[in-house]
Amino acid sequence: MTIILYLLGGSLVLGGAALAMFLWSLRDGQYDDMEGAANRILFDDDVNAVHAPDVPNTDRDGSSRGRSKPSTNCPGH
Repeated sequence: MTIILYLLGGSLVLGGAALAMFLWSLRDGQYDDMEGAANRILFDDDVNAVHAPDVPNTDRDGSSRGRSKPSTNCPGH
């Protein structure tokens, strides 16, 4: 019978701790802007972006980038 009292007390302590952490995060402003971060991921800001320098469109062996060479390992090609 005493185990029920220990479990009840433990659950009240854990529940109180969870409530305290939730209220702390609420007071700290964690839930102020729920959609801002999601929208920032979707939209690209080109104003502050750093662009890579222009690179020639050929590899070291002179072949063009983006075009794959025919594979010699595939049967039927």
